[in-house]
Amino acid sequence: MKKFATVFYRLRHNTSIAVLCFTMLCISFQSESQDFYPPNWWVNMKWNKVEVLVHAKEIIFTNPSFKINYPGVTLEKADVLENPRYAALTLNISPEAKAGIVAIEWMQGKKAQHASWPLQARRNGSGTTFAQGVNSEDLIYLLMPDRFSNGNSNNDIILGMRDQSLNRDSIYHRHGGDLQGVINHLDYLQSLGVTAVWMTPVIENDMPERTEHGYAFTDHYKIDPRLGGSDAYKQLSNELHKRGMKLIQDAVYNHVGLYHKMVQDKPVKDWLHEWPVYTNTNYKDATLFDLHGSAYEKKVMINGWFTPMMPDLNHESPLLTNFLIQHALWSVEEFGVDAWRIDTYIYNNLEFMNRCNKTLLEEYPNIFMFGETWVHGTANQAFFVENNLTVPFKSNLPGVTDFQSLFNGIIPALENPSDGCNKMYLTYSNDLLYKDPMKLVTFLDNHDLNRFFTQVEGDIEKYKIGLGWLLTSRGIPQLYYGSEVLMKGATYPKDGWVRLDFPGGWPGDKKNAFTQQGLTSEEKEIQDYVKNLANFRKNSSAIKSGKMMQYVPKDGCYVYFRYDKNQIVMIVMNVGDKIQKIEFSKYSDVTQGFQKGKDVITGAMMDQIFNVNPKSITILELQ
Repeated sequence: MKKFATVFYRLRHNTSIAVLCFTMLCISFQSESQDFYPPNWWVNMKWNKVEVLVHAKEIIFTNPSFKINYPGVTLEKADVLENPRYAALTLNISPEAKAGIVAIEWMQGKKAQHASWPLQARRNGSGTTFAQGVNSEDLIYLLMPDRFSNGNSNNDIILGMRDQSLNRDSIYHRHGGDLQGVINHLDYLQSLGVTAVWMTPVIENDMPERTEHGYAFTDHYKIDPRLGGSDAYKQLSNELHKRGMKLIQDAVYNHVGLYHKMVQDKPVKDWLHEWPVYTNTNYKDATLFDLHGSAYEKKVMINGWFTPMMPDLNHESPLLTNFLIQHALWSVEEFGVDAWRIDTYIYNNLEFMNRCNKTLLEEYPNIFMFGETWVHGTANQAFFVENNLTVPFKSNLPGVTDFQSLFNGIIPALENPSDGCNKMYLTYSNDLLYKDPMKLVTFLDNHDLNRFFTQVEGDIEKYKIGLGWLLTSRGIPQLYYGSEVLMKGATYPKDGWVRLDFPGGWPGDKKNAFTQQGLTSEEKEIQDYVKNLANFRKNSSAIKSGKMMQYVPKDGCYVYFRYDKNQIVMIVMNVGDKIQKIEFSKYSDVTQGFQKGKDVITGAMMDQIFNVNPKSITILELQ
């Protein structure tokens, strides 16, 4: 083993030979009886002290005497853990270390054991831009890989995995969508105006059932083979970046699946939060900052399990927190991730999250992270993100999902025009709570909420108002797959109804949203509306990065502007039942000196005084 490692080290300047040797060595020497977490690392990382967990499948470690023989890599520490099937190796990778195969040796009884651990050149040396973050210039498209498109039927069922379902007639079985299906339709997404793709988790979910959503990991370092595995994920990343698009990975720190390898065989006793009897989280985020709150209820909020099938990870365990942080770094470097969406953010230990966020930003200064904060109230939401609050705990999370502009904004505005528009106005007036409200991710629906078309009871005009708001308001807009073709569904009685298949994603589909074949006139209208407005947004400096000015709503009419030194866009939402007369002179803070406005959808020119019909939105670029 030492001989091969030395040969590779000497050939490191010959790229083609080195790659060949690297591949052969990985195949020849990767141990079959142990798993290594992480399975590899990189030279020249700021995180250069790597804690490698070695999990023996069939033996227990007994005084193993681990040894490392590789230039620039030293073994600082080696411990057999409480579970003797695990050992933890702390490897220090010096700046002088070169890419190659690190030979790991140890004695098991009287028998010498050998394994290889690849040390690779960093991705940023390949000329590919990654970890570039997303921002208000982007349009995020959220999709569920299993429900978007089946690009490779050969991976629909993988023998040996617990969930062998494949039935498109069931909302809770697998349907066969995969990463190749996403790759096949990147041109469609780009033509729609999408610049970033966020998928529900792609990490292995080897659970007995309900594996379509991806949120119950069973092996952090394995991309689900039913989605195409790591090769397909890397290909997707590369194809996105070729188009100038971005990849967002869905991260879960709070919990894993019950059948995770390190739940079924825990490395240490404190790996999970375990209770004398099963204890569910209380879902009460206010317990984390309530001045009058109970310490016990705060503990239940953070340490309680999300469901009986999703054990809660213990962020007070040093071994566990290192494992999670290293996996985050590994994922970004291995797959070229640009941004990090963090599931169930409010249920995590927030001190740990600050540490993890800080580590990612130190390694990748441009990466963007946003957390799921399903809470009620702008102060509640602001608590979990970078904010202007004077509170004992200060979050360093750059962005969050903006549930407030949905629950206390666009939905009430459409349901109750007078009072609802005022709620929207007040919600935006509370933007002073956030360090940067442009980093809030706005949306109309997602995989946990009613489809917005269902929310507005199939009212096309209200739906267009919602889309117009989404694509012109401050923040980073997120569109849920199929919203552009009026997909509908409600979470009650079953959330699977909001996770149906994208039309045209499977051979033989009678309706194809990718080509518009079989779409109704209304579906075509909305798809074209999204495409036109999203592509206008892509070229609008005022909407992408400009300021926002709003006016007090009157009679169900809410007017706001997006503006910068180069452009002014005027948005008039008339959610009432009367025609509204709009005059530039009433908005002279912004409109002074402008004579006309161009409707960005129809191209029609509007004078300084114009009418806006009931239940409609008008978007003008001032001329």
